[in-house]
Amino acid sequence: MDPHYTYAALHVGAFTFPFLLSFDKRVAFYRKWKFLFPAIAIVAAVFIVWDIYFTKWNVWSFNPDYITGIYIKNLPWEEVLFFFTIPYCCLFIYECVIAYFPRIDFPKQARYITIALAITTLIVGLLNTDKYYTSWSGIGSFVLLVLMAMKNYAWLSKFWISYVIVAIPFFICNGILTAKPVVLYNNDENLAIRMYTIPVEDLMYNFIMLAGVTILFEQFRKTRA
Repeated sequence: MDPHYTYAALHVGAFTFPFLLSFDKRVAFYRKWKFLFPAIAIVAAVFIVWDIYFTKWNVWSFNPDYITGIYIKNLPWEEVLFFFTIPYCCLFIYECVIAYFPRIDFPKQARYITIALAITTLIVGLLNTDKYYTSWSGIGSFVLLVLMAMKNYAWLSKFWISYVIVAIPFFICNGILTAKPVVLYNNDENLAIRMYTIPVEDLMYNFIMLAGVTILFEQFRKTRA
């Protein structure tokens, strides 16, 4: 395979399985698309703007050897697609947890986890205001975690279970992106702490994306059902 299609091939590999299983009768994920797609689009718009500026500020960059060379502003089209395919896959896992493990619920513990993580991400963000990726990801995570703790959503337990499960494909996909590397990170703008080759800030970055889509998805499901 031409290496310039590497990033695009990752999207195909990540998206195909969840998409095909979206028609599974028990999960019936396709029936939730009317709630899902608007939620993804809203969060994607925010992240695309975020990505445009971080690329402009040299927080990260993209290896031309592994992309096709088609850009939207200063972003490879594959990077823009990331904000649509990955949330789809993550929300599919979330819906599988709801469908196959409906009785699993630990509301008090889920809220304690959320509060503890809110405190942690706030400290990380405030102590590293000189690093764009660390501070923005930390404070952004803090804002959403506080919202989730205050609202104490009924789906919070399922969200944290799905977040842990999502960590498996997350490490595979992001591991490939950062190991080749397709995406190059400027260590002056992060803590330079890696999980294999993945910056630790990616955990917060992906949390913001997943939490944002889940909050909107559940709100749309509640108001439009």
